[in-house]
Amino acid sequence: MLKDPQETVDSSRAPIEKTGKADRPLHDFPEHISPQREAPGPLAGMRVIDFTHFVAGPFSAMILADLGAEVIKVEPPRGEDFRQFPPADPALDGQGSPFLWANRNKKSIALNLKSKAGLEIAKKLVASADVLVENYSTGVMERFGLGYEGLRETHPKLIYTSVSAYGRMGPYADRLGFDTVIQAESGFMSFNGYPDREGVRVLPVIMDTSTALMAANGILAALLRRARDGIGQRVDVSLYDTGMTMVGYGAMQYLMNGVEPKRLGNSSSDTAPTGAFRASDASFFLSSSSTTVFQRVFRVIGRDDIADDPELQDRIERLARHDELRDTLNAAFGQKPWEYWEPKLREAGVPAGEIRSLADALHSKETRAAGLVTKIPHPTAGFVPNIALPIRLSDTPMVDPVAAPTVGQHTTEILGNMGYDPDQIAGLEAAGAFGPNGITQ
Repeated sequence: MLKDPQETVDSSRAPIEKTGKADRPLHDFPEHISPQREAPGPLAGMRVIDFTHFVAGPFSAMILADLGAEVIKVEPPRGEDFRQFPPADPALDGQGSPFLWANRNKKSIALNLKSKAGLEIAKKLVASADVLVENYSTGVMERFGLGYEGLRETHPKLIYTSVSAYGRMGPYADRLGFDTVIQAESGFMSFNGYPDREGVRVLPVIMDTSTALMAANGILAALLRRARDGIGQRVDVSLYDTGMTMVGYGAMQYLMNGVEPKRLGNSSSDTAPTGAFRASDASFFLSSSSTTVFQRVFRVIGRDDIADDPELQDRIERLARHDELRDTLNAAFGQKPWEYWEPKLREAGVPAGEIRSLADALHSKETRAAGLVTKIPHPTAGFVPNIALPIRLSDTPMVDPVAAPTVGQHTTEILGNMGYDPDQIAGLEAAGAFGPNGITQ
């Protein structure tokens, strides 16, 4: 988390290697097709002012944007730092593609909050908002006169959302934190990896993304309550608190019986045989979550004797004999390719799936069937990928995706909608409201 939203960073970039369109996998995906519909998104008419950066805060606001809210992202004139995350892409003017993932369907206004004129615009935007989302370090918003306690007096209906590392109150409110730090401190890391070494981080930003989901749920609950009672409130969500949820039922197991989880690699401490298995040409993961599934697995390979073994009807006995069961399965699965086993396991009702790379998953038949990946227009790149949220609403569907904005792309549009005429905008520019380079778009 940044100490200051206007903090100066080195904007110089190393030379960028030009990448041709042939190197991009976009050609493999269809353009997004707008469904025929009349209903707006379920949050149509809601305005969200987004003072966030990096992942957890921006992704929570993007969920609201996908649901139809107008989300106005307030950025420093240089743009938020997540725009610089690698890999740099020449089609994005040298910025990184990760920013696109967390900022779809937003408008961007570039403001210098350290200037009186820029801060005044930000305060007017907040006055028009239903929801404010911020994830700066504790105290930053207060220094700009945009803290919750001050705004609740003047804007009692505002849903004020703070996303932080350790919460906005309490003895650790000053601590900075990132996804991987929370994975370590929450105990989440201790679950992952193999028993002969330390726990391993999960590379995807699971704590950031799950915190964003928690924040969006909190905002929706607060909006529902406001619709009923007409009163706003603060939504306070932290990465650490979310991390203690993301350790799952292992926390309850420990609190009830004092047993801490052990790292088992791809095996399971709860079910057997569960884990990674090998067909003749590919690896896959199989979960024997119950006695019924255990029986189905061994019937698929023609071992009814094991499926019907009285001792193995007991989960504890199966766990004790896990290695034996695994070896039997691998010996059978290794005789045939995955394309042979996949339909048989599916028909038998056995949860199993090929262990894929990210590229394989994105190009898979399941991803295609769900329509999760498409391509959408972008002002400088031509087209960029779009990865849809997994929410499907029958009557008020998600809005059509619009690519993440360039820095300050909508500054003039937003100011015009606020009632500023061209002369006033020019005056604000002269006063430094948009930074030393003026309006960027």
